[in-house]
Amino acid sequence: MQIKIPHKFSKFDAKQRVIRALHEARPNLGDQATIDKEEWQGDTLHFGFTAQKQTITGTFEVREGEFELNAKLPLMLRMFEGKIKKTIEEQAQGMLK
Repeated sequence: MQIKIPHKFSKFDAKQRVIRALHEARPNLGDQATIDKEEWQGDTLHFGFTAQKQTITGTFEVREGEFELNAKLPLMLRMFEGKIKKTIEEQAQGMLK
């Protein structure tokens, strides 16, 4: 699954917003999800998390003017890819205000 999300911030500010959003979201995960990998290499976040026994891995790249999410969805979630994309895009817009 690939999603490109435009933003109006500098690359530095956009990355700081992502880092802050991840930090703020972590306490809200509770028992619903576990973060298995969160590793920054430059402006690219390599991630892995498990939710409802489904593991999702991928990258989240911060670029000038846009974010690019590439995620590998397990077979069970691929049929919901459209709904997942829509939810991510809506949440990202809230984060970008």
